[in-house]
Amino acid sequence: MLGAPVRIEQPPSGVAAPSTSRPPTVPCWALRTAGGSDGGGHWWCGRARGRPWYGANEVLAFLLELAALGFLGWWGFGAGHQGAFRVLLGVGTPLLAVVVWGLFAAPRARLRPRLALVLVVKALVLGGGAAALYGVGHPAAAGAVAVVTVVNTAVAEIFRAAPPSVVPAGPARD
Repeated sequence: MLGAPVRIEQPPSGVAAPSTSRPPTVPCWALRTAGGSDGGGHWWCGRARGRPWYGANEVLAFLLELAALGFLGWWGFGAGHQGAFRVLLGVGTPLLAVVVWGLFAAPRARLRPRLALVLVVKALVLGGGAAALYGVGHPAAAGAVAVVTVVNTAVAEIFRAAPPSVVPAGPARD
């Protein structure tokens, strides 16, 4: 039974037990000791373990998302409007992006659309961030952000589609 819960009271000798406050979560060492597999239930065991580039790419994706929100806000506040409309654009544009992202593109999105719609939402939000950076007068940086975003999204989709044994992982660290 893959992914079945395993209860181990003590870690094997020489292995420090990880600190966790969630009792149902079984650490990676416990599953290996019991001969089980977590089936990808824990991100550090299932997807990222043995695939360091997956984790690095996910961190880059998160940083690009935060940057896009910052660029959208920067553009909104500097769009040339005065008063309340300036504040509305500066706060409202990134807020709208967060809501759309949370509904459709986030890992735990409320709605689970097909991949095509998720990619459209990512293109709108992340591309909108690059366009906003262009709009505040930084065309070279906007182009660089756009290229990094496209490559990052393509690599992320390749990693998500391929099982761990297909994607080169590098040396094992057990």
